[in-house]
Amino acid sequence: MTESSAAPEIIPELSASAHKINRKKLGKSPYDHTGKHPGSLWFRYAFRVMIFSGLSIIFRKFEFDKIPENKGGRISVATHINGLIDPSIMIKTQKKRIISLGRHDLVTGPVIGWWARRDGAQPVLRKAEINAGVTDPEFAKKINNRSMLTVANCLAGGHGAVIMPEGKSHQDSKLHAFRTGFARAALVAAAIAKERQKPLPVIQPTGLHWNTHYWFRANSYVEYAQPIKINLVFDKSESARLAAGEWIEPPFSAVLELKDKVFSSLSPMTPDSPDWETYRAWKLIANLEANRSGKYITKLSEEVHATRAIRDKTRKVDKLQAIVPVAIEAAEILNSNGLDCSSIDSNQKLRKLDSKTRFKGLIGLILMISLLLPTLVGSGIQSALARYLADKSDEGQDARTTYFFLAGFFSPVFFWPVTSILIVYFLDINMLSLLAVSYMLIIIGAFYLSSLIFLIGYDFWSDYRVICHTEKLSKSPTGKEFNILVENLDYQLGLLI
Repeated sequence: MTESSAAPEIIPELSASAHKINRKKLGKSPYDHTGKHPGSLWFRYAFRVMIFSGLSIIFRKFEFDKIPENKGGRISVATHINGLIDPSIMIKTQKKRIISLGRHDLVTGPVIGWWARRDGAQPVLRKAEINAGVTDPEFAKKINNRSMLTVANCLAGGHGAVIMPEGKSHQDSKLHAFRTGFARAALVAAAIAKERQKPLPVIQPTGLHWNTHYWFRANSYVEYAQPIKINLVFDKSESARLAAGEWIEPPFSAVLELKDKVFSSLSPMTPDSPDWETYRAWKLIANLEANRSGKYITKLSEEVHATRAIRDKTRKVDKLQAIVPVAIEAAEILNSNGLDCSSIDSNQKLRKLDSKTRFKGLIGLILMISLLLPTLVGSGIQSALARYLADKSDEGQDARTTYFFLAGFFSPVFFWPVTSILIVYFLDINMLSLLAVSYMLIIIGAFYLSSLIFLIGYDFWSDYRVICHTEKLSKSPTGKEFNILVENLDYQLGLLI
């Protein structure tokens, strides 16, 4: 039995929005079985601008690997712990036009649904909705087959797809069992591409990483592994029928084989730990080891790969595994105080305030105060709304980043234009004049620029406040306990290296 098939299948608990099935909107959602993208072309560019705006607001630093080139379609797959952030950063880091496959309410929702339909997003009705009696199996099959065939044809036509193969968002530190949808779509797409004499699509395992995924202004890193080839499993007659618009299920054995192959490739790119406490312990050991060698970790990508190396070592070296409990205890002191491994200096001690950090804090405070008014005018309403919806949501921790992302996502196409129109109106400028249009564009640009500079100030001030808290912690009994634990870990690492 493979690891994928051995992983427990956890049926997601349905949120309030997942219980709301809009059959009319689902029936009318755009689709295409010719290989063309069902979304609006102009919206593709608007959508990318919106994603760029949203991600620039919620992320402080953004790293990504160069995605492997391929002439055919590409199915990007990743774990799913951060709501709408997950597919958005995958879209941002590649040039192919993307066809998305997601939960039905992504397409039928009152706000995001309108945009999702314009982008050609394809809805799916999951087993969870059927089991809960939210929909009937016949209607679910009709919608799912239509969506799967649209995705397959898009892939055969050379487009990209973003699919979360677990079929749900969760907050665990390891992959959940995969659904079969992506593998079935991949096998069908390969057959259609072959029939139409197009380059075959590939599956692209993608690692999504954050220092802490639900933090505002977190750091992000997108990792790309080598793509996985898709086998041809349909005969000539079946391939022709698929290309003609008929959905045919691929052999179940081929689906399982591909599903397990992707699971085995993607799993190492996730934390793949028993729990988050253990993963934070591995990160702490990785940072301490790097400090010992003088190769200080300064980027999230460096920390991800260093932590992975420690994870793999602990599974082979018993003496390293033996110090993990101590590392868990130390790492949990950091985590319970809202800190991470960046709070440790090169001497393996909790960091203390220095003149540089004080100066950054002062600059940050000045920037925030200076730009408070334009930031509140341009972004105050959507930020307050995001906070309200995040607190009200039953979607879990990942909803917090999703709602703040959506605030930045919709700002350049809704909030800022509306606000700029109101400002120009109150300035008593002819709304149909070129001057009015010029003013509105300048105001929109000023809102975005002021938000970015305000956030730089926020980052500087946050750094200062974090170090203040770290220094205070270092003088407390808990901080002294932490330093003793780290000193012990450092000594044990010295014996192992």
